[in-house]
Amino acid sequence: MIQIPKTAHGIFLRLALTQAKIASRHGEVPVGAVVVLDGRVIGKGRNEIVSRKDPTAHAEILALRKAANKTGNERLIGSILFTTLEPCAMCAGAAVLARVSEVVFGAADPRAGACGSVLDLSNNKKLNHHFQVTGPVMQKECGEILKSFFKKKRQKPRSE
Repeated sequence: MIQIPKTAHGIFLRLALTQAKIASRHGEVPVGAVVVLDGRVIGKGRNEIVSRKDPTAHAEILALRKAANKTGNERLIGSILFTTLEPCAMCAGAAVLARVSEVVFGAADPRAGACGSVLDLSNNKKLNHHFQVTGPVMQKECGEILKSFFKKKRQKPRSE
């Protein structure tokens, strides 16, 4: 397993930000994620909740699914999940089930974050797997895309 230096976290978060920008262009809440194993991206995802009409189509879930498909294994041992927003309970739970080694997030989520803000599923003693959490990293950049998205959304007339 190749260790990724903390200095490289920005590289992978920028890839996740690219996914978030694509989501925003499609009218989705701009969250993006990538899964990295041995220094290589093995899964990418962006929010597709609205377009798929699927409440589980979060960026992290889609990235984990693609990574599992690519590796041919539901266990992503040694992988790192990079996401622009602190994962919710569903996504943090999926990281536990996938045996992700670390989650690196951009912006903290004080309303739904499950890696320390509201809940902490990363280190719950009752769960059979724990993962390291690094974040917030690049909080300004990752938070700004969300703030901008919701600001524009509030400015649109309700009929749109």
